[in-house]
Amino acid sequence: MSAKVYLMSIKPKFAYQIFTGKKKYELRRHIGVEIEDYSTIILYVSGRVKALMGEFQAGKVIVGSPAYVWRKTAYQPGSGLDEDDWPYIEGSELAMAIEIFKTKIYRRPISLAELKNIIPSFMPPLSYRELSECEPLYFIVEKLRKL
Repeated sequence: MSAKVYLMSIKPKFAYQIFTGKKKYELRRHIGVEIEDYSTIILYVSGRVKALMGEFQAGKVIVGSPAYVWRKTAYQPGSGLDEDDWPYIEGSELAMAIEIFKTKIYRRPISLAELKNIIPSFMPPLSYRELSECEPLYFIVEKLRKL
């Protein structure tokens, strides 16, 4: 992987919208970790799924107040954003919208139980985090991407 790689937890409903092409932006509260334009976002689907399911290529990342980010994205035709997305960023100091390109569902998702078997200390992020090239999860993701 050449660009930066991030691991992001996401609810099944929103993962489905991303993988089916309905959602063109993923909204996040800004937690101090900058997501770079054109990076790779690995999706850990939470809820009943609890697995690394796939990924997408980020396009442009828009950062600003929640109202600014909402105005720049939600009113675009085909944004895939609706009233269920707004409460997630409402009230945060900064928000961001990550443009979604090139989605990919892994042929063989890896469950949380499998991940914990390989990496006992693995915990999905509450929101997202950058993956380091020297951590075991990075190598697991590399293998998934090649299947």
